Amino acid sequence: MKKILIATKNKGKLNDIKEIFKDFDLEILSFNDFENFPEVEETGKTFEENANLKAKACFDEFGIPSIGDDSGLVVEQLNGEPGIFSARYAGGNANDFLNNEKLIKEIQKFPEPHRAKFVCVASYYDGEKFRIAYGEVKGRIITEPKGKNGFGYDPLFIPNGYDRTFGELSHEEKNKISHRSMAFRKLHKKLEALL
Repeated sequence: MKKILIATKNKGKLNDIKEIFKDFDLEILSFNDFENFPEVEETGKTFEENANLKAKACFDEFGIPSIGDDSGLVVEQLNGEPGIFSARYAGGNANDFLNNEKLIKEIQKFPEPHRAKFVCVASYYDGEKFRIAYGEVKGRIITEPKGKNGFGYDPLFIPNGYDRTFGELSHEEKNKISHRSMAFRKLHKKLEALL
């Protein structure tokens, strides 16, 4: 059976990816299956570069075809911020609360609507070439958090066509439209001939 390594420790993310790839005859591994794994510094200037860095570091370490991904929030009025710095927008000790607090403070300088999109890039590397897939979901940012589901900026983001934030949508509802599931579904298609 072919193996594939997903560059994550996040069990929720892993389960979502396993669901998308369930029709492949694959053993899907993650960092939870290894005692040591590469700590990849996200030094890329784009989501794609960071996803490639993760996928390549994993392949180089274990010799198993690997998938890395990078995602974040891109806000129009903030010239694309927080972008690749989404997880550490509020600085080195950032957490979801501090990141959301900073985002609200920054966008309140501008008139509504605060247009934004969530972006995800998934990158597969097998030692020969990268296969890349993009997902994005457009919406707007609100300044009063709503909902306890999800993580990160989910309570501040209302996707187009909805009147609820990602934080108010169920896991299943969010998965149907999310940038990550979109990127991984597209990657699935690209890998059909390989796997």
